[in-house]
Amino acid sequence: MTQDRIADPIAMEVFSNRLLAIAEDMGSILIRSSFSSNIKERRDCSTALFDEKGRLITQADHIPIHLGAMIGAVEAMLGRYKLEDMAPGDAFIANDPYLAGGSHLPDISIITPVHQDGKVRFFAGNIAHHADVGGKTPGSTSGTSRSIFEEGIRLPIIRIARAGVIDEDLLELIAHNTRDPEERLLDLRTQVGTNVRGGAMLVQLIERMGWPAVKQAIEDILTYTRRRLKNRVAALPDGVYRFERAMDDDGFPGIPVPIVCTVTIAGEEIAFDFAGSGPQARGAINLPDSALKASIYYCVKAVLDPGLMPNQGIIDPIKITAPPGTIVNPTAPAAVAGRAVTSNRLCGAVFGALYQAMPAERVMASCNDSTSAVSISGWHAGRQATYVYPESMGGGAGAFGDRDGMDAVHVHTVNSTNLPAEALELEYPLLLEEYCLVPDSGGAGKHRGGMGIARQIRVREDNTTFSARSDAHIIPALGVFGGKSSNVTRILRNPHTYGEEALHSKASGLTLMAGEIIRVETLGGGGYGDPAERALVDIAADLREEKISRAAAERDYGGDRVDAALKLA
Repeated sequence: MTQDRIADPIAMEVFSNRLLAIAEDMGSILIRSSFSSNIKERRDCSTALFDEKGRLITQADHIPIHLGAMIGAVEAMLGRYKLEDMAPGDAFIANDPYLAGGSHLPDISIITPVHQDGKVRFFAGNIAHHADVGGKTPGSTSGTSRSIFEEGIRLPIIRIARAGVIDEDLLELIAHNTRDPEERLLDLRTQVGTNVRGGAMLVQLIERMGWPAVKQAIEDILTYTRRRLKNRVAALPDGVYRFERAMDDDGFPGIPVPIVCTVTIAGEEIAFDFAGSGPQARGAINLPDSALKASIYYCVKAVLDPGLMPNQGIIDPIKITAPPGTIVNPTAPAAVAGRAVTSNRLCGAVFGALYQAMPAERVMASCNDSTSAVSISGWHAGRQATYVYPESMGGGAGAFGDRDGMDAVHVHTVNSTNLPAEALELEYPLLLEEYCLVPDSGGAGKHRGGMGIARQIRVREDNTTFSARSDAHIIPALGVFGGKSSNVTRILRNPHTYGEEALHSKASGLTLMAGEIIRVETLGGGGYGDPAERALVDIAADLREEKISRAAAERDYGGDRVDAALKLA
C-alpha cells in the first residue's frame, strides 16, 4: 500500500466539496442560460476546474466523455500560450481532436484563466455539444463522414476573449459557418460568461482561505485520490484479463469491428492495452485519444470506486496503450463525429475485463453499450431560420446479481437526458407520436436486463433531412452467468406502412417529406443468471406491466412457469 500522506484530511474534504459546488454551480448557470434545447433541456454539457499546472481538480457530475476534451483543450492551451501572456478576462476556445485534444467537432470547449493577486491560479472550463457546427450533414455527426474535413468547422486553441472583451469577428466567423448562427452566438456567449462566474467564485474562495492553504488543499486532494485508487487496484488479484466487444461495422455495411481490452493488474499498477482492436474505420466512429482516455477514467471510477473524486489523482496511476491507426486511436484526418457510439462499446469491453478480477456479486451484465443518435433538420417557418434537432437516446442497463437492470437510461460516457415531448414540439416543426419502453428488449435471466426506448417522430415540413448515428443493430448486449442477451436496435422509416424501411445504423442525409415518420427502438441490457431462477412474482409483474410478451416469456422462462406466474398476476 502506498504511504502518501496528506496535511489536513478534514480541510481537504471541505475544500474538495467547495470546488465541486463551484463546478456544479457553473453547470447550472450554463444549462439555465443557454438558448439551444440540446444544452438547456438535454444538458449535453459539462464543467470542470483545473489548477495553474493544468491538472484536473474537479469535474461536475455531467457527461463523462467531455472530461477528456477539456483536459485536451487545457493541454493545448498551455502548450501554445505562457501563463504570463494570459490577462484577466481572457478566454480560449477549441474543438478539434487533432489540433486541440477535442473528441468531436460539435463539442466546443471554453477555457478561462482565473487570476488572483496578479497570477493565474486556476482555469475554469466548460464544454457544450452544439447542435450543428457545419460540415456536409446537418448536426455535424454523420456516421458516414470519411474525414474530419466533412464534419464542420475546426478550431485549434484560439483566444476568443481578451481582457474581458469577446472577439466579435472570430465569434461571427464561427457562428456563420454553422446552420443556425443565432444559436451558436448565444450559446457561445453563455459559455464564456459561465467561466467568468466560476472564476469569481474561485477568487472568493482563495481570498477567504489564503493561497497557501488552497495550494496545500489541492495537493492533498490529488494525493488522497491517487492513494485511494491505488489501494483499490491493490485489492484486486494480480493477473491479465481480456474481454472483447465489437461494433456492427465500421460506419458502412460490412463485417464487425472488434474492440479488444486487455487489463493487466500488478500490485498497485493497472494498465489497459487495446492491441487486437480493429483497424481505423472508414466511417465516423473512430475514437480519438481524448475520448479514449476519458472512457477509461470513467470505467475505472465506475467499477472500482464510484465515490472516487474526479481529478488528476485518477488519471496519474492509469497506463493506456492503443495501437495507432486503429478504431480506438485513429490518425488524422480520420472522421470522429460518431465517437460516442464507439466509446460506449469500448466501455463494455473494459467493464467485461475488469469484472473478471471481481467477485460475481459485483458483476453487471452488458448494458446497451451504444448511443443511438438522430439528427433532423429543415426550415423553421416561425424563426425564419434553419433548425437542427439532435438527440441521443438511451436504452437498457445490464442486470446485477441482486436486481433487474434499469430501463431507458443513458449509460457509460453519455449522460444527457432525453428531450421532453413538450420541448421537442415547441422548438421544432416535429410531432412526437410515441415515446415508450420497448417490450421484450431486456435480456431474460434471474434478473432481467433493462428495457430500451422507442421514440417515433413525424416530420411536418417537406425537404426535412434525417441522419442517424447508431450501432447494436446486429450485436446485442450480452448476458452473464446464464443470462440471455438483449434485443437489437432498429431505426424504421414509415413503420407499419407498405413503405416501411429498416435503415442502416449510420443512415445519413435522407430527405423526408411532410408526414413521413422515423421510429427508433433501442436495445435493452443483458440478463443476469439462469432464467429458470427468476421469481414467479417478477415474471408476473413483467407480464402485467407488458414489459414482456407472453410468447417471449414462454420462450425464455417456460410455459409451465408462465402459467404459474399468471395465477399470481
